[in-house]
Amino acid sequence: MNSLEARNVSKIYTVDKREICVLDQVSLTIQRGEFVVIMGSSGSGKTTLLSLLSGLDNPTQGRVLVEEQDITDWSEDQLAPLRNETIGFVFQSFHLVPSLSALENVMFPAELHGDRQARAKATTLLTRVGLTERKSNFPHQLSGGEKQRVAICRALINQPRILFADEPTGNLDSKNGTAILDLLVDLHAEQQTTLVLVTHSPEIAARAERVIFLQDGRLVDDRRQTVGATNGLSNTVAVR
Repeated sequence: MNSLEARNVSKIYTVDKREICVLDQVSLTIQRGEFVVIMGSSGSGKTTLLSLLSGLDNPTQGRVLVEEQDITDWSEDQLAPLRNETIGFVFQSFHLVPSLSALENVMFPAELHGDRQARAKATTLLTRVGLTERKSNFPHQLSGGEKQRVAICRALINQPRILFADEPTGNLDSKNGTAILDLLVDLHAEQQTTLVLVTHSPEIAARAERVIFLQDGRLVDDRRQTVGATNGLSNTVAVR
């Protein structure tokens, strides 16, 4: 089954009566379980494409399909359960709720879903990424690496079939960035989650099964590559 599909997708913004084409007739298909990296220079349309594929924004032209359902014209009420059940998001800036503890941040999507096991599932996820002792801490009490691990746990609690990550290591030092990438790759391999990741980093792209290149809003290259096997997810991830 196709996990994601874009059909001749364009995105045009109007600024001071001037039209700016951010994406221009992009078409692609991502299979279920693939690990795909989207690369390109700043302004190439990477984040815009991610927003369209995930239903966070609508294309000006073209169609977007998620698991073979055309979501292009869906209302917010239709998109809400898709985002909460099928899709997970990891952002560069974490987007944790400041007034909630690490545990409560992870629980939040599951509680919206009415899951009575939300606390138990959140606790298990935080333990798995080495944050058992930090679950009662608030975001301002956590390091960047810890915040990103909490954000990943929150994205995974409803066991999404598709995980989007927009520069997930962009605000981290190289050591923490490598550990976060290891975590995402291991989770992808273990759960067969479709992983779509935007990055500037060739090192990150080298870990993907497929790399899509954008330039000036156009898809200019789409290549598959052989990557080394992962060892599976360890019980803890050493991120500070």
